[in-house]
Amino acid sequence: QVQLVESGGGSVQAGESLRISCAASGLTYGGTTMAWFRQTPGKEREGVASITESSTTYTDSVKGRFTISKDNAKNTLYLQMNSLKPDDTAMYYCAAAAGLRTYCRGGLCSASLKGSDFDYWGQGTQVTVSS
Repeated sequence: QVQLVESGGGSVQAGESLRISCAASGLTYGGTTMAWFRQTPGKEREGVASITESSTTYTDSVKGRFTISKDNAKNTLYLQMNSLKPDDTAMYYCAAAAGLRTYCRGGLCSASLKGSDFDYWGQGTQVTVSS
């Protein structure tokens, strides 16, 4: 049984940093696609960052500020968030796909940020950024 458990959320001031983690179990970790999504009340879920063994993808609003990474030995996914803004306030969800979920164009493949491509979801961790 696949289980994803997020941790590390909290309340910070604008400009500060935070790292959230997702402990995964039950996955064939090396062959998956994993991602972070976020959602605020009344808004659609948004793909933030995703990662495979060979690629990472970021939504435009976090490029240069957020970094997704994973430690296969620890079965843990991370999202390092720097220069946080109030607009980053959301519930952050870890997601995993049982396989490769990439989109290729002109020979360049990127990990998916589409929620429908992911099979497993965590319960979420709240990140609140105040101005």
